[in-house]
Amino acid sequence: MNVLITGGDGFIGSHIVEHILNKTDWNISLLGTNNNKWRIKELNDKDNRIQFAYQDLCKTINPWKARLLPKDIDYVLHLASKTLVDDSIKDPKSFIYTNIMGTVNLFEYIRRYISPKAIINYGTDEVYGPAPNKYNFKEDDRWRPSSPYSASKCGQMAIGMAYAKTYGLPIIHTYTMNVFGERQSNDKLIPIAIRKFLENKPMTIHAKMDGDKILEVGSRHWLYAKSAADATIFLLKNGKENEHYNIAGDVELPNISMTDLIASFMNIEPKYEYIDFHKTRPGHDRRYSLDGNKINNMGWKSPFPFIESMEKTIKWYLNNKERLYEGIHTV
Repeated sequence: MNVLITGGDGFIGSHIVEHILNKTDWNISLLGTNNNKWRIKELNDKDNRIQFAYQDLCKTINPWKARLLPKDIDYVLHLASKTLVDDSIKDPKSFIYTNIMGTVNLFEYIRRYISPKAIINYGTDEVYGPAPNKYNFKEDDRWRPSSPYSASKCGQMAIGMAYAKTYGLPIIHTYTMNVFGERQSNDKLIPIAIRKFLENKPMTIHAKMDGDKILEVGSRHWLYAKSAADATIFLLKNGKENEHYNIAGDVELPNISMTDLIASFMNIEPKYEYIDFHKTRPGHDRRYSLDGNKINNMGWKSPFPFIESMEKTIKWYLNNKERLYEGIHTV
C-alpha cells in the first residue's frame, strides 16, 4: 500500500506519519516543501519507507513531477495548509491562495494522474464559527467563518465537495479541533504556557470582561495528536465518499483550567494576566466544540487518555526546550 501525504512534516501530519510507520506496512510519499523536516527525522523510519517529493502546492504539479511519484497510490491525505488566525488577519491573501489554490492543484494532479481508493481532505472546527454554550456542532451545521483562516478552510472543504461530486474523486471530509501533542509549533497554547511558566512570566488569558470584571474565558475541546492520527486511518478504511466526519476531543476545558493543569504538571504556581477577548482578538472565537457521535457510532474511540497524553506532551517539551524558543528572539 502507498499513501501520499501533503503537510506530512507538519505537527498533525508527523503524528499520522508516525502512526502509519508503527501500525502498518505502507510506504509513504511526502509531498510539499518540507520546511519542518526535523519532525520526520525524529521518527523511526528504519525500513526507509518515507520518500520526499518537493512541490509548492500553490503551483501546478506538472507531468515531470507527477512521474517522480508512485502511480499506484492507494490513499491521499491532504493536511498542508496555513493555519494561524493571527497571521491570516495580517495577510489574508496568502491564506486564501495557499489553502484554496493549493487544494485545487492537488486535486487536479489526483484526477489526471492517479486513482486512489480514498482521499481525506483535512478541515477544522473553525469553519463552524463560535459554538454556543452547551452545543456541539454536527457535520451538517452551517459554516460561519470568523477569520480569513477559517474562510480559507471553508473554501478548501468546498473544493473537496465539488471535486467529489463533479469528478467522482473518493474524498472524505474531516474536521478536527484543538489538537495538542509532541512536536507542536511553539506559538500554540501549551508550548506558550510552558515557556511563560519556565520564565516566571504571567500567562495571558483572553476573556470576556466588563471593566476589570471577568465574565467568562475561552473554552476548547482538546484532542491528542496520536488520537487524531488513529481516527484518520480509521476513516481511510471505514469512511464513505463525500461524507463529513467530526473528529472531536475527549475533554472540554476553559483555557484557564488548561493552563492550570499545565502548571500543576510542572509543579509551578502560575501567574496570569487577563485581556478583553473581543477588543484584542477580532476574528477569533471564544468557544469551539464538535459532536463526535458519528465516528464514535462507527466504532472509533480515542485510544489515548487525556491526562496521560497531557503528561507525555509536557514532558516532551521539557526534554526538548530548544523547540520552545525556535524562531523566537530573546535578549
